[in-house]
Amino acid sequence: MEVNIDSYFDHRTAFSFTASVSGVRGDEFISNDGSDWDSNWDPIWESAASIDERGWTAEVRIPLSQLRYGDKEEQVWGIQVQRRVFREEERSLWQPKSKDEVGWVSRFGELRGIRGIRAQRQVELLPYGVARGELYEEEAGNPFADGSEGKLSGGLDGKIGVTGDLTLDFTVNPDFGQVEADPSEVNLSAFETFFQERRPFFIEGSNILDLQIAPAVTGGGFTRDNLFYSRRIGRRPHGWPSLASEEHADLPDNSTILGAFKLTGKTKRGLSIGVMESVTAEEKATVDGPAGRREETVEPLTNYFAGRLQQDFRHGDTRLGAMLTAVNRRIDEPALAFLHEGAFAGGLDFFHFWYDRCFYTALNVLGSQVKGDQEAILATQTAPARYYQRPDNAQESVDSTRTSLAGHAGSLRLGKAGGNFHMETGVAWRSPGFEINDLGYMRQADQINQFTWAGYNIRDPFLIFRRASFNTNQWTNWDFGGEDLSKAFNANTHMTFRNNSNLGGGVTRSQGGISNTALRGGPSMMIEGDWDTNWYFNSDHRSTLTYGGGFWTGRGDEDSWDGRSFWVHMSYRPNNALRLSVNPSWSKSRSDLQYVGTDVFGGEDRYLFGRMDQKTVSFTFRADYAVTPNLSIQYYGMPFVSAGRYSEFKRVTDPRATEYRDRFHVFAADEIAYDAGEDAYFVDEDTDGTDDYLIYDPDFNYREFNSNFVLRWEYQPGSILYLVWSQSRFGFVGDGRFSYRDDLRDLFDVHPHDVFLIKISKWLSL
Repeated sequence: MEVNIDSYFDHRTAFSFTASVSGVRGDEFISNDGSDWDSNWDPIWESAASIDERGWTAEVRIPLSQLRYGDKEEQVWGIQVQRRVFREEERSLWQPKSKDEVGWVSRFGELRGIRGIRAQRQVELLPYGVARGELYEEEAGNPFADGSEGKLSGGLDGKIGVTGDLTLDFTVNPDFGQVEADPSEVNLSAFETFFQERRPFFIEGSNILDLQIAPAVTGGGFTRDNLFYSRRIGRRPHGWPSLASEEHADLPDNSTILGAFKLTGKTKRGLSIGVMESVTAEEKATVDGPAGRREETVEPLTNYFAGRLQQDFRHGDTRLGAMLTAVNRRIDEPALAFLHEGAFAGGLDFFHFWYDRCFYTALNVLGSQVKGDQEAILATQTAPARYYQRPDNAQESVDSTRTSLAGHAGSLRLGKAGGNFHMETGVAWRSPGFEINDLGYMRQADQINQFTWAGYNIRDPFLIFRRASFNTNQWTNWDFGGEDLSKAFNANTHMTFRNNSNLGGGVTRSQGGISNTALRGGPSMMIEGDWDTNWYFNSDHRSTLTYGGGFWTGRGDEDSWDGRSFWVHMSYRPNNALRLSVNPSWSKSRSDLQYVGTDVFGGEDRYLFGRMDQKTVSFTFRADYAVTPNLSIQYYGMPFVSAGRYSEFKRVTDPRATEYRDRFHVFAADEIAYDAGEDAYFVDEDTDGTDDYLIYDPDFNYREFNSNFVLRWEYQPGSILYLVWSQSRFGFVGDGRFSYRDDLRDLFDVHPHDVFLIKISKWLSL
């Protein structure tokens, strides 16, 4: 049973409360007219269920303090009630809604007649205390690694109902010790990996601080670019102390968040407000050695600000918004001059539905500016996002005297959302000087992206299918100099059978183009096109045992690369309280042009590559056991092994040659030799008997294991006790030989790093 309440009555956002026959509760905050469901919203409410000869019934008690609404003599709320019969995959709605109608919240019924209630001004406080202990391998001679450490700490989270429409969330010295570890990976690219936010304070209500540059239906790497990326706050310190011989350093794992607050809500006139302010501490590394002990600053005192406004018109069918972000650092140490002292970004966004929400248009326009020492701005100009130093870059050049950099970005989209046929087309751009990575996320600037998506949905059963969809995607990318970077076309299908199993997949063709990043700051290089395909299958999710899997395979033109991966997932639910799942995956790839380094010979740059053969295996296991609706046990474990072996080293000779194999020269046996003592390949390019430069052996075996065991007991409404055990193991060797059995054995021979944590919080309502 589920109750959705649109107490703002904005036809876009709602509060969802779900109760099951076993007494388990669920709650979510709904936004974007049902497109986004935030399960991290955590209100305080109660439910009870009973079973009789006619079935089962549920009763819920939702305090008005957990809803947000304006001061009015009579409240008018949107409301929807639905019942789900899981075994039949059946949903019954109180307010009818056809499958073809666009939106969810906008289709709610109306609840009238609530009079005389005043908006709540409730204050909720959640003080907590944490006891933390760590056990790890003792390191001889290192005074900071004696094998164990312990710490007691505490903090405070809270909510204040500023008005009936606005809520102030704040935290002082937050603890994120029970947060699950990020998935393991080996990143051999020049770009940062995007990881999902997992910390509750930043997740809850995050939709209101979301402003993507190009939120295209097509997907693609450029659609992740966002003005606000909360993982920047409390990140690992940027700096590293200068160590002399026999010195050791103790660095903080993360920057301490001294305090943070969020003001979020929506007024009765349809104005959404989101303001977040956070301060992280100056962090110092302690260095110990023969000369004594000292401290070095590795992260400056930093202030982060994000503000968002969005006004609804025409009951939410038209929206106009604005956002501003700012980062200010107090940099007192010359060693941190590579950081921006100030970083500012902002944007406007417009969205408009017409013809009963069948068609829409959207426009986002953004700008940015970063300021700092010449060293900081030089690093920004030469970063992988833009590579101003490219010798064939006709649009921009490096200016080592600059102390600021500015740019612009945006997107324009036009789409059809109603009916069986959907489509979207648009264009996005990021100028060379656009930079938002101090508080946002962006992989590449200096790009213009054109994209089109079209899809057809069959929602009614036919033949052996319950429903089916077909779609195509098309992308074209240029840089601001007009270079044709890439073109791609994709076709997909997704089918659900009458027994509720589903099958889907797609094929993508990428045309060859130009890469401005392949040579890591060198000239642009032609890249080959490729084909890839992926398919998946999932069994009926209602069954006690569910399973599925899929595969991906791809191959580059001219046999420039190939790869394949397989994955399987299985889930077993012997009863309503226990769920076990396993997710193994395997991948193998070969790239003939994997970057290994840049050197200089004869006054000219040498861009060096090798053939890399890589194999990766991971195995994820999860167990969730609800002892009672208020007491649960969760376990997560993931061993990860990846090995890469390099051969056929080569240097780039003509990066824009028409023929693929004319772009590089493979070193012959008399030009390169491996020295085991130096663990490096020495190159004698002119074969005169004298080594000209070297390539350190890039082979690798990367092994990692992360696990979390969490017991969560809500001993009183809103008051929680956590018992947490986290273990991590990490190993690295440079032989490149893959053997899952041997790698896994060696991984579990590594001394673990164990963290034990007890956290107790008490919910207080004032």
